[in-house]
Amino acid sequence: MHIHFLDPYQPRHSPIHSLDARVKLLLIVGLILTTSLMPIGAWTGYFILIAILISTEFISQIRFPYYLQRALFSIPFILAALPLPFITPGNVLAQFHPGNVTLTVSWEGLERLISISLKSWISVQAAIILAVTTSFPDILTAMRAVGVPRILVAVFGLMWRYLFIFADEVVRLIRARAARSSHLEGYREGKTVIWRSRIAGGMAGSLFLRGLERADRVYMAMLARGYDGEVRTLPLPVWKKNNSLILLFGFMLYLLILLISNLILQFG
Repeated sequence: MHIHFLDPYQPRHSPIHSLDARVKLLLIVGLILTTSLMPIGAWTGYFILIAILISTEFISQIRFPYYLQRALFSIPFILAALPLPFITPGNVLAQFHPGNVTLTVSWEGLERLISISLKSWISVQAAIILAVTTSFPDILTAMRAVGVPRILVAVFGLMWRYLFIFADEVVRLIRARAARSSHLEGYREGKTVIWRSRIAGGMAGSLFLRGLERADRVYMAMLARGYDGEVRTLPLPVWKKNNSLILLFGFMLYLLILLISNLILQFG
């Protein structure tokens, strides 16, 4: 069974989809590195990067709400930065007195929190654009083409393929549980929370064992078919001159954004 909802790739006839996977991978990695190098409080730079992302998402012909939903993956990074306004020394904006504790919010801490939140959101959005507009096999091929170590690419590829196998086992377990359950009039299904927890724990243990056994069978089948750690793919498409120009323009734009952001902070 193929679990389609796990695969974010959405084929379209857009300029972003038709762009060489190697170019997209390098541009997205460059954008994420640019975002991570942005100084704290560089609002102009963040605004430009967000404008680039929104323009790219519009050109990709995929609904904007889809990107917003997937951007929730940045929430864990934002939650990790929540204490910064309270622990960073600086100009006091507000004070709270819950009980005998005094909490002080500083402007420098709030500025760090907002900057980290924007960096997380921009980086997650960039990764989503790559995953939505490029099939995973093409991403793996692009990784090998740009020099990513073979063992790392193999780990990514196996992890992705075993994710579908794992999800398949989950569906089988849920179907088996539903087939062995019944609904009686006047009988409350599910019983107590403790009972539900015990059943869920048993299913999790069974899922781990079944997933491990099936993964072992799949790997043995791969070895029997000559797998040696290298994923064989079709020859890469010819590198076009336009690809070099796009990469050059993209990297120059990233450097310009960093330069403008630092100059504005220094002399603004």
